[in-house]
Amino acid sequence: MIIEKGNVKCFLNENLAFILKPSTHNFYSLVTDSNLDRERYNITVSCSDEGVPSLSSSVTLTLQISDVNDNAPVFERSSYEAYIVENNTPGLSIFTVKATDADWNQNARVSYILEDSSVNGVPVSSYVSVSADSGVIHAVRSFDYEQIKDFRFHVKAQDGGSPPLSSNVSVKILIQDQNDNPPQVLYPVQTGGSVVAEMVPRSAEVGYLVTKVVAVDVDSGQNAWLSYKLQKATDRALFEVGLQNGEIRTIRQVTDKDAVKQRLTVIVEDNGQPSRSATVIVNVAVADSFPEVLSEFTDSTHDKEYNDNLTFYLVLALAVVSFLFITCLVVIISVKIYRWRQSRILYHSSLPVIPYYPPRYSDTLGTGTLQHVYNYEVCRTTDSRKSDCKFGRAASQNVLCLNNFMFSLQL
Repeated sequence: MIIEKGNVKCFLNENLAFILKPSTHNFYSLVTDSNLDRERYNITVSCSDEGVPSLSSSVTLTLQISDVNDNAPVFERSSYEAYIVENNTPGLSIFTVKATDADWNQNARVSYILEDSSVNGVPVSSYVSVSADSGVIHAVRSFDYEQIKDFRFHVKAQDGGSPPLSSNVSVKILIQDQNDNPPQVLYPVQTGGSVVAEMVPRSAEVGYLVTKVVAVDVDSGQNAWLSYKLQKATDRALFEVGLQNGEIRTIRQVTDKDAVKQRLTVIVEDNGQPSRSATVIVNVAVADSFPEVLSEFTDSTHDKEYNDNLTFYLVLALAVVSFLFITCLVVIISVKIYRWRQSRILYHSSLPVIPYYPPRYSDTLGTGTLQHVYNYEVCRTTDSRKSDCKFGRAASQNVLCLNNFMFSLQL
């Protein structure tokens, strides 16, 4: 009984990748039962004897497994698709790719690399870039939907183990259209020098097809949906334009009172937000003979050229007159400022005044009362309140200074 009470049985509380194998009396060995793919294990071993009542105790063993770089990074998706609107700002963040590694520490550190490839003969690195640490994909250039609609490339995720393990994923970028192109009118062709007119006979009935405005828009989707409207017309009660097809038709019977020359302005708008538009001028000649049309449009062409030349010369003359006026005004102001500055300089000048004494003179004929010369010195300043007057001796010379003039007084 004593021996039975001393027998001990040990077992594991959890079904882990380990088992207990008895080796000798009351000794057990902990051995692995499968491949280890975890980095740390907490193993709880419980032991009990065979006594009555049975006594037991347990202990927890912490097992640290050294990591081996045996797991490659795994992306969250098998492939990626992202959208970007054209005319974007270079450097714009498009989206982020994400990969994880089941290893630890340095072996689990993932870096992202853009694999070399080309798009329409151009390196993909000139289109996008990938942040090595975060996996954020940035646009390197501004995209134009009319030039490139989508492109594909690969991103590689590589861990920091030795040797490193990696995996890659396919990424597709789709360019979204923006309404950045106005409609282009293909017909009627707009010519600068000559006038092209569509002829309508005076016998035309209601609904007569005059011509058709043809336009295209290089955008896509609703940005390329076009509508046609009659903006101006010589006689709005005579013509109409089809909203969707651009056909110009008569809406009443043509009469002899209708003018020969009819001028229609058609506006073509797309369906984008905001919408863009283009205008086209359609000349219509209501006549039965070609000479009548020719004389009408030839006169109008000469009148237009005359008016254009007259306008040009008027604008040129106005520019010349304005230039001369401004030049004269600047010269006058400059002269005024120069004179004002000179007067200020003379007024504030502190330089001493050096008098000039003329040579002596006497009354040689003896006609004077006094035979000697008496001179008086009168000095005047710019401020009359500060004047000074001196009386000199006989035979002395004094000078009168007044407003930059010098003279002598003789008695």
